[in-house]
Amino acid sequence: MLLNLLETWENIYQEIEDADILLELALEESDKEIENEVAVLLSILEKKIKKFSIQVTLDGEDDARNALVSINAGAGGTDSQDWAEMLFRMYTRWIDKKGYTFKIIDYQPGDEAGIKGATLHVSGINCYGFMKVESGVHRLVRISPYNASGKRHTSFASVFVYPEIKDEIKIDIDESDLRIDVYRASGAGGQHVNKTSSAVRITHLPTGVVAQCQQESSQHRNKEIAFKVLKSRLYQLEKKKQEQKMQNLHDGKDDIAWGSQIRSYVLHPYRMVKDHRTDFEMGDVDRVLDGDLDPFIEGVLLS
Repeated sequence: MLLNLLETWENIYQEIEDADILLELALEESDKEIENEVAVLLSILEKKIKKFSIQVTLDGEDDARNALVSINAGAGGTDSQDWAEMLFRMYTRWIDKKGYTFKIIDYQPGDEAGIKGATLHVSGINCYGFMKVESGVHRLVRISPYNASGKRHTSFASVFVYPEIKDEIKIDIDESDLRIDVYRASGAGGQHVNKTSSAVRITHLPTGVVAQCQQESSQHRNKEIAFKVLKSRLYQLEKKKQEQKMQNLHDGKDDIAWGSQIRSYVLHPYRMVKDHRTDFEMGDVDRVLDGDLDPFIEGVLLS
């Protein structure tokens, strides 16, 4: 991964140098044609640098994982459930445009329209890394199609993105991380057990987890059993860490209501989508709702 990033950066750096030389030549000879050529090169380079910057940013522990995306209607009744379905459509369109794939894990239809909630399993390169910035409350302002008086209505829906964590936890133990002590066993076990240094204590230095065994007369057998106990304890420790990570993510969720939104989608009295974290705005609301989310996602990642 690091080698690929380094190679990409070296190529970009070389292209920058080439463009610089070409620009100097254009200015010396007052050649408009070459100046136009440099302008095109710089435009391409700008896109490459932006893409590279995002690649560098996506270096989190879970960024490369698949994602679980949960969409839930919030305050606003039927309008909110309709809004949740609009978000569901927006994300599935973005997923298709990104070249990712998804499966619907859960889908709960609304009482009159829309959905109460839905959960998607999304697969693709750096999927969680991109989608994690969509976690939060999304606010819609429009003339309600479900209100006979035609008044402006504000609806809320939440989006929450989890990294997909595999059930299998692999415990690889480096022997250099272990301290193995042998000592004379005590207690029941017979004369042979008590008179020889057959008991074994294994300490995993990075975590401080200790396992020991003195029940067998063979030091080799005691070491084997202690190692199995150590591996089991490290497994439980890793499992607790993963459970705590998911709990921390869950605890970070905001209430689905006014004041906690990350983005607003306004259809009336004007048309605009605004991300409140970066202040980035886009006037073409339909384009955004059709899945053009990259400017917003990249804006947060690069902020």
